[in-house]
Amino acid sequence: MLLRHTKPEIKERQVLTINPAKTCQPIGAMYASLGIHNCLPHSHGSQGCCAYHRSTLTRHYKEQVLSGTSSFTEGAAVFGGQSNLVQAIDNIFTVYNPDIIAVHTTCLSETIGDDIPQIIGKAKEEGKIPPGKIVIHTNTPSYAGSHVTGFSNMVASMVSYLSEPGEKRASRANIIPGWVDPADIREIKRLLDMMDIDNIMFPDTSGVLDTPLTGKQEYFPAGGTTIQALRATGKSKITIALGPTSSLAAARLLDTKCKVPYEILDLPIGLEATDAFVDTLRRNFHTDVPDEINGERGRLLNMISNMHQYTYNKRVALWGDPDQLVALTQFLVLLNMKPVYIVTGTPGNNFTDRINTVLKGTVPEVKVLQGQGADMYKMHQWIKQEGVDLLIGNTYGKYIARDENTPFIRAGFPILDRVGHQYFPIVGYKGAMRLCEMILNAFLDKKDRECPEESFELVM
Repeated sequence: MLLRHTKPEIKERQVLTINPAKTCQPIGAMYASLGIHNCLPHSHGSQGCCAYHRSTLTRHYKEQVLSGTSSFTEGAAVFGGQSNLVQAIDNIFTVYNPDIIAVHTTCLSETIGDDIPQIIGKAKEEGKIPPGKIVIHTNTPSYAGSHVTGFSNMVASMVSYLSEPGEKRASRANIIPGWVDPADIREIKRLLDMMDIDNIMFPDTSGVLDTPLTGKQEYFPAGGTTIQALRATGKSKITIALGPTSSLAAARLLDTKCKVPYEILDLPIGLEATDAFVDTLRRNFHTDVPDEINGERGRLLNMISNMHQYTYNKRVALWGDPDQLVALTQFLVLLNMKPVYIVTGTPGNNFTDRINTVLKGTVPEVKVLQGQGADMYKMHQWIKQEGVDLLIGNTYGKYIARDENTPFIRAGFPILDRVGHQYFPIVGYKGAMRLCEMILNAFLDKKDRECPEESFELVM
């Protein structure tokens, strides 16, 4: 029966969350850590926690995800995990020999109150950290925030531990890409290369979670931001942070620590957000936008024009991470669609205001949920009350799509039942064209399935 027990009548819930539109902080910290070259993430908690985080990332990216764990037992849960972490650091450097270990906490170690910097200091005193090797950490209690919060915390820790200030500024941009897939990072780097702008992308999961099949076993893939590059972020001209929820904390810390100014932008998903990104690069580096990029923009506009009759006034429900939802909402409005239900489980400030800003009053009936109690069960109830034409979000929406016979586009994290998202971007003009194709195909596939025979057309 799947979700057919969902009733349209809404009863207010104070503490119960059903099918939350998020997952936990350590997953985000682990994903960010994988964006450092030759880094082994380490989960300071129980073995089961680490297994869940690894398996979720593996199922989404269809790649192996390595991580260490402190493997808490009852004794560590009572007396603390210091000895476990010190021993783990020694074992990891001895067996796997990474350049850096990135430690993130879990709800268990946070509840105990383990002092991770003190433990790292003890490991150094005991010679468990070899010369030239590095251990960094961030605090990621699972009972607060979300995977986006954990990602943000770990990226900020990269700045805190590694960025070095300098008097001389390089003509270079730091790019903090936010939580996006490796294909999106590759697309952002392609735009930067086309504009001939030197950059440090951090974290950079391209070449880590989209690796080719070579037949060789390698613990650490070729990709990721090097430690040398992370140190050099303090000497760049500017930081461009994509998505305030996932990237702003690191950009602010880099400004405070190393006096690198920053600009905060929405994720470059869709026409207007990509325009803003490209124009920010042009303005700060006094360069022209290449004809090739202008050509891609023109082709996107042509595609939007061609599909307008199928997108006009269509109602959309979407859920996921705040930064992606804001950019997606802006793009849907450009397509003359109506995002009516928008849900994120990630807490934070100004999300509703950001949504209202990009909606520009075009969807007065919009309903927005964020943080505690913001879940897909209530969104499904809204859909029961007044249906939608399209669903956009992660895999967990497939039950609603089946129950309501509604076209469904998978976007965001996690996507567990499809492949390709790690290889095909949704950012930039090319990514926006892919989104247009997905939206149009979803509508036309349903039309072809359900229309009467006299309306079954050969031509779009």
